[in-house]
Formats: sequence, structure tokens, C-alpha cells
Amino acid sequence: MIKISPEDAILFKNLYLSKGYDAWRLLSEFPDEDWKLGSIDTLLKKIRRTVTSDGQPGSGRPRSVHVNENTENVEDQCPAPVRKTIQNAPINS
Repeated sequence: MIKISPEDAILFKNLYLSKGYDAWRLLSEFPDEDWKLGSIDTLLKKIRRTVTSDGQPGSGRPRSVHVNENTENVEDQCPAPVRKTIQNAPINS
């Protein structure tokens, strides 16, 4: 499967926004490229939805899942001797 490079995505965005090119027109303008119609169509849908070829802020995996509520839940479920061991364990960040 051929991925569309970020440079090509920017080109698609500019041609779509400035000249109104659709996926078929982009494929016909660049016949030597090995892009798939579905890949271009998916990218154009993303551009229509967000007006950008980048991801949305906050999309993807969260930076950290360590929150006080989760820590308290784990501590409540552990027996007292294990809880002391957990509290004294060094945390690597």
C-alpha cells in the first residue's frame, strides 16, 4: 500500500481548496504516481472536515494515564502490606 507523503497531502490540499480538484482529477493530473483513489478520497474528506491535512490536537494516545483517581483505585484494591510497598517504590518518569 502506497502512503501519501506529507508533501503530497499539502499539494492535494492546495489544489482542492484553490481549484476544487476532486480525487479523480488528482489521479488524472498525476498519472505516474501510484496513489489509490480511496487514499486520496479519504484525505480529501479529512481536509473538508478540518481544513487541514494534519491530525486534530488531542488525537492519538494520551501522554499519560497516571491520575490521582486511578492511583487511589489501585491503592483501595490492594491489601495493606502491598500498599506500603507500592507507596515506597521509586517511580521512573
